[in-house]
Amino acid sequence: MKIADFMIRDLVTLLPTTEINAAVATLVDRQISGAPVVDGAGRLVGVLSMKDCLKAALHASYHQEWGGTVADFMAGNVETLDVDMDLIAAAEHFTHSSYRRFPVLQNGRLVGQISRGDVLKALSELW
Repeated sequence: MKIADFMIRDLVTLLPTTEINAAVATLVDRQISGAPVVDGAGRLVGVLSMKDCLKAALHASYHQEWGGTVADFMAGNVETLDVDMDLIAAAEHFTHSSYRRFPVLQNGRLVGQISRGDVLKALSELW
């Protein structure tokens, strides 16, 4: 079994040029804890998390206004998994990582996301 069979494909994504206040509103409105950041060609360039947004909010409170773009606050060095990774290998990867979800790439392009919960659900259904 491959993670491609269990990953989420319909993702909320952000552009690095999106104003940070608009990105915060997107995460809050959609009730999600973060979103992948992609360039115009669909290549993953970062991830914006709620923690990153809190930093932006603190910055805004200090300056009394929102300022900056997603690129100013996102994490740029993102750990990813390949779409063809075996489900067991993904489970092992999660046990050695503090991350709860990973972007999934195919030929360098973002094609989905898989979480600890997705992997656990898949494994529990198999046995």
